[in-house]
Amino acid sequence: MELNENARIDTSQVEDRRGSGGGGGGLGIPIPIGGGRGGIVGIIIAVLVALVGGGFGLNAMTGGESGDNAALEQRCEAANALEQLDCRNTLYVNSIQAYWRTALPQALGEQYRPTRTVFFSQAVNTACGQADSGVGPFYCPADSLVYIDLTFYEVLAEQLGAEGEFAQPYVLAHEYGHHVQNLLGTNEQVRRAQQRDPGNANDLSVRLELQADCYAGAWAKNATGTADESGQKIFTSITEQDIAEAIDTAEAIGDDAISKRADRPVNPDEFTHGSSADRKRWFNRGYESGDPATCDTFSGAI
Repeated sequence: MELNENARIDTSQVEDRRGSGGGGGGLGIPIPIGGGRGGIVGIIIAVLVALVGGGFGLNAMTGGESGDNAALEQRCEAANALEQLDCRNTLYVNSIQAYWRTALPQALGEQYRPTRTVFFSQAVNTACGQADSGVGPFYCPADSLVYIDLTFYEVLAEQLGAEGEFAQPYVLAHEYGHHVQNLLGTNEQVRRAQQRDPGNANDLSVRLELQADCYAGAWAKNATGTADESGQKIFTSITEQDIAEAIDTAEAIGDDAISKRADRPVNPDEFTHGSSADRKRWFNRGYESGDPATCDTFSGAI
């Protein structure tokens, strides 16, 4: 994977809240599977959590702290910007949103409405409740924002074995897949279906997550075609090794893989994100087709 050093990094697409403290300690977003929130179990179980329709039982909040992008803007305008983790991730966000601005109306008939990614440290207030870093990256439909503590990538590499650089844009593309679902009304449809049929809630959650994986694959296929506002390509190349790194990440965070790491029984009835094989298969479907219209995880068997 190579990023174009001439591409402009648009920091207006992120909100830097690092150092703001998130309004205090505590965890408002529940871990979807039991086992506590300490250590790796508490972190990996909530990896890439999808907060459907405002969250699974979250207390709504009317707002959160605002960010200050001044330092980020300065770093991302410097000559060594692509060496900075936050600047690279901002450019990944730029690519993902550039893709959906064209792909969403063309493939799914809905206009894309851009949103921001919030960089936070330790804890953050959201319209879905308060969260800390232990929940991993997430999307909040109530405020349409993606949230990530960038130290999550250390967990991904050191504790989950997903060391490749392309794991990072895959994570962001998955979360923006949830934003696309929100724009299409899929999140709300799933929330209502879960309320009508609680016994099927986990299966519906899995289907929602696998669709986000498929959307991430569709972006990956088309990422080298994305450009900044002046027409400069954002990626100069994406290799098969990069795609293998995304697939490795999808496999590493499958529900069965997480259960095994935590020495828990593997129970498909408790899955919320899909098995390693399912996540790999749906990412591949999106990547091989390059078409988000092929990402219908809700019809027929997974």
